[in-house]
Amino acid sequence: MSDDLSDTHPDDLPEKQVLPLDAWHRAQGGRMVPFAGYEMPIQYSGEHLEHGGGIVGEHNWTRTRAGLFDVSHMGQLLISGEGAEAALEALLPIDLSTLELGMQRYSLLLNEEGGVLDDLMVSRWPNEFYLVVNGATKWDDIAHLREHLPDNVTLNHLQDRALLALQGPEAFAALDRHVEGEFPLSSLVFMKFGRFTFDGVEMMISRSGYTGEDGFEISLPAKDAEKVATILCAEPEVEPIGLGARDSLRLEAGLPLYGHDLDTGIDPVSARLLFGLAKSRRETGGWMGHATCAKMLSEGSPTKRVGLKVEGRMPAREGSLVFSGDTEVGRVTSGGFSPTLGHPIAMAYVASEYAKKDTALQIEVRKKRLEATVTPMPFVPNNYYRGE
Repeated sequence: MSDDLSDTHPDDLPEKQVLPLDAWHRAQGGRMVPFAGYEMPIQYSGEHLEHGGGIVGEHNWTRTRAGLFDVSHMGQLLISGEGAEAALEALLPIDLSTLELGMQRYSLLLNEEGGVLDDLMVSRWPNEFYLVVNGATKWDDIAHLREHLPDNVTLNHLQDRALLALQGPEAFAALDRHVEGEFPLSSLVFMKFGRFTFDGVEMMISRSGYTGEDGFEISLPAKDAEKVATILCAEPEVEPIGLGARDSLRLEAGLPLYGHDLDTGIDPVSARLLFGLAKSRRETGGWMGHATCAKMLSEGSPTKRVGLKVEGRMPAREGSLVFSGDTEVGRVTSGGFSPTLGHPIAMAYVASEYAKKDTALQIEVRKKRLEATVTPMPFVPNNYYRGE
């Protein structure tokens, strides 16, 4: 997070950033660590988990059952007013005219040079757009949006709401027991959302997920977060899961983490996030950062984000240099041991000529060279629910 909040609206500045579930996490045995201006659980005690405790146990539980993640640190924003769609399209490289009510889409907030300020989710709600932005960048995002949105467009930061993510193959079964809505929960497919009630609590539920598994994101009043979390974790399929497993799951899913795999020095083309750039707008432009992205699309980017399968057991961490023989060709941005695959994996930016599948490379870790191979992402196949 930037230390400069001078452009942020005074009403948005927090006296102290505390998660609505802070006390609940501690009561569940959460080991709290600083993250994005909050204290968040990196893992729980979890000795009773069938796969064992710790980050690996929580990771495996989510892959086979259902994990509840608190992501209330993320920013929830509502953009409304006359001309809101056009104003957002000047900042986001997507086609909002094709975003129907009840749909959500991945997008990118870019600067004038095409660098990524943040990656985000945008949904069309009745008469407004709902954005979920990263916790570490939300204050800078708000300042950027307020600077560039016209005066007749309103940005409302929903600081009175919590955000939970229920992820895993049994997430639907656990959640379906408790919700009623404008349509059955089973009708909610990947990248759709709807309004539901959970034991008297009104909430908005979307179906996507940062783990690669089927899952749901639940936006609800902060005052009700503890009630809902407690009820869900009383279900046999559900356990609270911390940041450690969230990171290893998203790495296996091949998903970038802002501040590591994305930043203002990286453009969407190099990051291979073309699905965040609407085909209909790649040539027509009209969005911030278009010139750089158009040039990259036309001429090719000098570097590309790739997945790497690493030999042995030693993980390659962020910052490790990537080589082809004696030539330095890139740098690891995320890496770790994959509990699902049983070997280390990594994401890196490498010179484009070394980005082809099955290219043999080496990663320098502790003055040793680890053999690595460029491999497609996701490392573990996604299990999103797209309907029967």
